[in-house]
Amino acid sequence: MAIDDKTRTELEAAAFRRLVDHLKSRTDVQNIDMMNLAGFCRNCLSNWLKEAADAQGVALSKDESREAVYGMPYETWKSKYQGTATPEQLETMKKVHPHGHGH
Repeated sequence: MAIDDKTRTELEAAAFRRLVDHLKSRTDVQNIDMMNLAGFCRNCLSNWLKEAADAQGVALSKDESREAVYGMPYETWKSKYQGTATPEQLETMKKVHPHGHGH
């Protein structure tokens, strides 16, 4: 791509916002399914956002970064949309992420 860094950053930011908006609209898609299929989920995205803020010296708490990704406080999202994981999902999760994933 023959574009300057500022334009690239703007395009990447636009793509990130679109991804976040897409995930907000797909509340049927569970984090555990995302983890089991792709190895990342909404919590990973919010952690990456927080790590980027930390690297830039920007004050962003874990709760704030999660709210930015979920569009609401994480506890609210969990109570509204997070289903109970099946034993099969949990077993797959153990294989995909043997060291746990902080959900």
